[in-house]
Amino acid sequence: MNAPDLFSLLFVLALGAGLAVRLWLLHRHAHHVKAHRDTVPASFAGAIPLASHQRAADYTFERARLSAMDAVAGAALALALTLGGGLQLLHELWSQVFAAGGLAHGVALLASLGVVGWLIELPFTLVRTFGIERRYGFNRMTPRLFVTDTLREGALGAVIGLPLLGALLWITQSMGTLWWFWVWLFWLGFNVLVMVVWPTFIAPLFNTFTPLADATLKARVEGLLERCGFQASGVFVMDGSRRSAHGNAYFTGLGAAKRIVFFDTLLDKLDADEVEAVLAHELGHFRRRHLVKRMAVLAPASLALLALLGWLMGQGWFFAGLGVEAQDMASAFALFFIALPVFSFPLAPVLAHWSRANEFEADDYAAHQTRAEDLVSALVKLYRDNAATLTPDPLYSRFFDSHPPAALRVAMLQSRRQA
Repeated sequence: MNAPDLFSLLFVLALGAGLAVRLWLLHRHAHHVKAHRDTVPASFAGAIPLASHQRAADYTFERARLSAMDAVAGAALALALTLGGGLQLLHELWSQVFAAGGLAHGVALLASLGVVGWLIELPFTLVRTFGIERRYGFNRMTPRLFVTDTLREGALGAVIGLPLLGALLWITQSMGTLWWFWVWLFWLGFNVLVMVVWPTFIAPLFNTFTPLADATLKARVEGLLERCGFQASGVFVMDGSRRSAHGNAYFTGLGAAKRIVFFDTLLDKLDADEVEAVLAHELGHFRRRHLVKRMAVLAPASLALLALLGWLMGQGWFFAGLGVEAQDMASAFALFFIALPVFSFPLAPVLAHWSRANEFEADDYAAHQTRAEDLVSALVKLYRDNAATLTPDPLYSRFFDSHPPAALRVAMLQSRRQA
């Protein structure tokens, strides 16, 4: 067996194995939740009614079933674009408009792949938003707002994404054999820039942010920020209720642009003590330097991946093994980012474990800065109101969940309260 055929076989096997594992875990998860539908876990029996627990189980089951179909569609798309000849066809079609291998051709090729992916994902987004989310009372999105958001996202993608693709391809063609190092520096710089400009220039294109008006709550938040040594440009409320009934809170930005954001839906559900505890959890990520630690791992990892791509570009079997005759820079980028999730799928439980460990650390920090029982109370309300399952399949949770299961998280906080 020659090298291209061997690589084709490895790709198909990895794609099939990843899809099979994903579907098996989703099946386990859905049926585990369904099997525990009629009994509220003992630790939540006094706080969450059986009807809410059953609603969460049904919501989780429907989302899992849709995720399974989405996974099949994603695998089919990856196969169609590679060994099915889809990427080669797009390459040839754009070659009739722009010179093959040129910047315009490369930008058009990569942009059209993004459009194809969006079109494949669109039916699932519509079912999720206007089917499942609406059926369970979460969706506030109107068809008109959905179309408006889509047009805004498309315009933003054109204004920012197309020049970005052009810049990346220009660097690869102009910086010699070490182009991957310069692309890496450019990409890091771009991400830092986005963190600075996102809160004040991009996010307001989609939502309205108003300063927190509740003077009492604002004073408590500012006191917490001072205790935690966190400086922010302001505390804002976002009109999340325009699109969803789900509640959330986060901090965003970099340097002087850092800001605290509460969803209006969150403030409607929680009292002042609970809001302060939730914010303390978010600040825990900052104080435990989770973002810095993540960047310390992801930055060199992304450099290594770009170096790998630089090597693969010189290997004919990489292109031929994935069904592409052309060996230009844009095709290499496209193939690499189609194949990367296929071969990196086994890392999913490692990354999920890392994320869950960070969540435990943030909870512990919040329990030091506020009362642990306030965070427990807030979490119980959020689990109930967001229809989050209390009984995920343990194996599925270890593989995919970025947050610890509710029972483990609450038990940790309760032990911290009793210590």
